[in-house]
Amino acid sequence: MDVFRGTPLFVQIFIIHFAVIPGIFGASQGPVVSGVVALGLNSAAYVAEIFRAGIQSVARGQMEAARSLGLTHWQAMRYVILPQALRRVLPPLTNEFIALLKDSSLLAAISAPELTFAARTILGATLRPWEAFLPVAFLYFLLTTIFTQVSYALERRFAHGRSDE
Repeated sequence: MDVFRGTPLFVQIFIIHFAVIPGIFGASQGPVVSGVVALGLNSAAYVAEIFRAGIQSVARGQMEAARSLGLTHWQAMRYVILPQALRRVLPPLTNEFIALLKDSSLLAAISAPELTFAARTILGATLRPWEAFLPVAFLYFLLTTIFTQVSYALERRFAHGRSDE
């Protein structure tokens, strides 16, 4: 997973679109498939790291206490560790999903039909950049604002009446 966190997403999109997917299937499967695979692998690497850090942030004594009460390792993870970790990973997880949304604009480089590609198509037909890109910028802003507000609501819900340890 360090390969995906340590290389630019733009480069990953091109490698997956022009080398990996054709190498596996013998031909390109289209820009949408390549884009979904590239964004999925890149985001999965970051999400895995976020969850790893969240689980490790829970005090070791929590697991020891759960085990001393007779819970198995998996029961302790499910009922004690993960609920605490989930509250802690929500803000960085929200940031990752917002970054994923904004990074989807990079798929225009391989002609995937997404917002930026649509704006470039409109620009090519009208030669009016403001009219082509301002609505796209507004849509990205609107979507990130919605994600952020949902995240704040979830954070408040998880934090209501609870302490971390």
